[in-house]
Amino acid sequence: MHTTRSHSATGRLGVLLPGMGAVASTFIAGVLLARKGLTPAIGSLSQMARLDVGSGPDSREELIRNVVPLADLDDLVFGGWDPITRNVLDAARTARVLDREHLEPIADELEAIVPMDAVFDRRWVSRLEGVRVKPQTSKWEQAQALIDDIARFRVQHGCSRLVMVWCGSTEAYHEASAVHASMAAFAQGLKDNDANISPSQIYAWAAITSGVPYANGAPNLTLDLPCMIEAAAHHGVPVAGKDFKTGQTWMKTLLAPGLKARMLGLRGWYSTNILGNRDGEVLDAPENFKSKEVSKLGVLDTILEPGQYPDLYGHIDHVVRINYYPPRGDNKEGWDNIDIFGWLGYPMQIKVDFLCRDSILAAPIVLDLALFLDLAHRQGASGVQEWLSFFLKAPQSAGDTPAVHDLFVQRARLDDTLRAWAQEHAAARERAVVEHA
Repeated sequence: MHTTRSHSATGRLGVLLPGMGAVASTFIAGVLLARKGLTPAIGSLSQMARLDVGSGPDSREELIRNVVPLADLDDLVFGGWDPITRNVLDAARTARVLDREHLEPIADELEAIVPMDAVFDRRWVSRLEGVRVKPQTSKWEQAQALIDDIARFRVQHGCSRLVMVWCGSTEAYHEASAVHASMAAFAQGLKDNDANISPSQIYAWAAITSGVPYANGAPNLTLDLPCMIEAAAHHGVPVAGKDFKTGQTWMKTLLAPGLKARMLGLRGWYSTNILGNRDGEVLDAPENFKSKEVSKLGVLDTILEPGQYPDLYGHIDHVVRINYYPPRGDNKEGWDNIDIFGWLGYPMQIKVDFLCRDSILAAPIVLDLALFLDLAHRQGASGVQEWLSFFLKAPQSAGDTPAVHDLFVQRARLDDTLRAWAQEHAAARERAVVEHA
């Protein structure tokens, strides 16, 4: 990860969101309320967490946003694409995540945010029907249309910088093919209308080639491709993926390190969810659920290291299920049955029933990824930002070693990166004071 001298966050930051449903509308509403002083940004590290800075007697804790040059909430401008939503107020009312008391003070602002027509292909999300879609049928032309949208948004809203965070649906499972092998192959694949190129990949390509940092909040095969990694390096763009770490997987990354810390064995982990929002409807299709299943199943092995501890973790039955249940709406419920064993192999169990609100947990992650990717871009970082793994269910590795899933190790790495940049920023300010003395 290459870095250069810190640059301050001056000007407006446009936050572009492919998929403006429950998560995106909840995120935008929360930011609008926070900058009016009506609510704190609960759950956001960038706004509420503190960082140890200094050393020795000068060591102290400071708010992250006070020691690294993050964009201010007042400078954020929101836009995006959606194949269904008319405006963000309509999206919020349809999602029924937020109560009327939270929507009324910002209703006019939400209604004024109108999604652009989306690049949409029902073959990738069979349970949805797009009605606000781009007329272009060629994938090359679709990519160019998105690039034009990005450029137009930048000018119309007077943005000095942009970031893009995928908040759309989970796409049908597929694996990398020859079209993903390089930038040249992908560009040709767009022109050839290659069936292996998904809509999320077109959005990522449009963002990266426009110099816009990109985060993938779904388990889609999007950034974890040679063509995208090459493109991010070529254009000097930081990227992060994949899949927001919100409910059940977040609990796994909390509990599994604790089992390992005590050297307690694990025989099986059964997880099931009920969810009734648009995401639940999409995941009810087997081909879409498989994308989510692969993302969720990859957590335990990396944390528990069965190769190192075969007696404890060498024979785990790990099962994940998601059930679409419309009455539950966005209020997801996750049940976990965890079969562990201890001294002399005697069995024990842990039961977890997590009644969470999916979009409420995801919204602050969207904010943090947007602000931290913008910071990384101004720091001169490019390529996969592994230090942002804390926010992601199936994080990408920036090198040859597997990505870390242990939540506490992830947080330590995030803090270390921010601390280094905070020191650079403090040093730059000191130099500026000396130069102007």
